[in-house]
Amino acid sequence: MDYGTLIEKRKARLAEIEKLMEDPEFFNDQRTSTQYMREHRSLKKLMNLWEEYQQIIGDIEGNEELAKGDDEEFAAMAQEELPGLRERYEALAQEVQYALLPKDETEDRDALLEIRAGAGGDEASLFAGELMNLYQRYTEKRGWKCEHLESSPSDVGGFKEVVLKITGEEVFRYLKYESGVHRVQRVPATETQGRIHTSTVTVAVLPEAEEVDVQLKPDELHIQATRSGGPGGQHVNTTDSAVQVTHLPTGIQVKSQDGRSQTQNKEKALQILRAKLFEAAQREAQESYSAQRKSLIGSGDRSEKIRTYNFPQSRVTDHRINYTSHNMEGIMAGDIFEFTDHLQKEEMEQRLAEEELG
Repeated sequence: MDYGTLIEKRKARLAEIEKLMEDPEFFNDQRTSTQYMREHRSLKKLMNLWEEYQQIIGDIEGNEELAKGDDEEFAAMAQEELPGLRERYEALAQEVQYALLPKDETEDRDALLEIRAGAGGDEASLFAGELMNLYQRYTEKRGWKCEHLESSPSDVGGFKEVVLKITGEEVFRYLKYESGVHRVQRVPATETQGRIHTSTVTVAVLPEAEEVDVQLKPDELHIQATRSGGPGGQHVNTTDSAVQVTHLPTGIQVKSQDGRSQTQNKEKALQILRAKLFEAAQREAQESYSAQRKSLIGSGDRSEKIRTYNFPQSRVTDHRINYTSHNMEGIMAGDIFEFTDHLQKEEMEQRLAEEELG
C-alpha cells in the first residue's frame, strides 16, 4: 500500500497542532488541550514509526544488493541479515497501517480491568483468581504497572470480584479485546468422580476516565461509609473504612474497601465510577460500529462467550475469530499475545474496509 499521501496529511495535522500548542492560552481549556496533547503524541509516534519503516526498506534493498555482489563474505553476511530485516518490515508495516487509521480516543489510555466470577460457584471464583494472575503476568510482559483497586475474595481462595488498574503505553488498545465471558472446562479439585465442569468468569475492560471526561456532581452522589466485609485485600482492616458510592441518575453503585483509609477508598470508588460512566457514554457513541467489528472489542456484548479454556485438551479457543491455541501453560502465564495480535489484525482489516483505505 502507498502510504505517502496519508503520511503527508498526518504531517500537516501535526504541524497544525504544534502551532496551536504555541498559543499561551492553549492550556486554558483543559478538556480541549488534553485531546490535542493525546493526538500530538499519537502523530509523533506515527512519524517515528514511518521513519523506521523507511529505514528498514532501505536496509533490505541494500542487503539484497550486497547479497548479489562478488564479495562472498559480504554477500553471506547480507543474506544472513535479510530474514530478520523482513520480519521487522512486516511488523512495522502493520504498526504503520494501524497508526494511520482514524484513532479511537481511548486507545492510548490506561484501563480498569474488572473480573467477576460467574456461573460455577467456587470453581468460577478460583478461575477468576487465575485470570487475575494471567493479566498481572501479561502486564509485566508488556512493561505496564498493575494496581489493585478493589477485591472480594471467596472462601476457597479465589475471588468473587477483582478490579485492577493497569497503567502504561496504549493499555486499552491491547486489553480491550478481553471484555466478555471467559469459559473454563476442567475437573475441579473437589470433584471425586473425575467429571469435567464448566464455569464462567466475566471480564470488563474500561478505559480510564479523567475528571475532564466525566463531571461528578456532588448532588448526584450518595456516599456512605460501610464496614469492610470479608478478609479483603492485604491492607483491609475491620474499621468502617469501606466506602460505597451510588450515582443517583444511573443507579450505578461502587464499593471500595482495599484502601488503608476512608479517603483512599472514596478516591478509588470515584475512579471506578468515573470509568464506568465514561465507558457507558463511549459505548452509546460507538453504536455506529459495524456489527462485525463491535463483536471484537470491549464495546461488544459482555454477556457473549468470547473464549474457552479447555484444560483436559490443553486448548484455548477465541470464538470471535475461531482461533485456537494449544499453549495452555503459556497462556495462563500471561502469554496472550497471539490472541491480541490476531484480534487486532482482524479489527484492522475491518477498519480499513470501513475507511476504504485498503
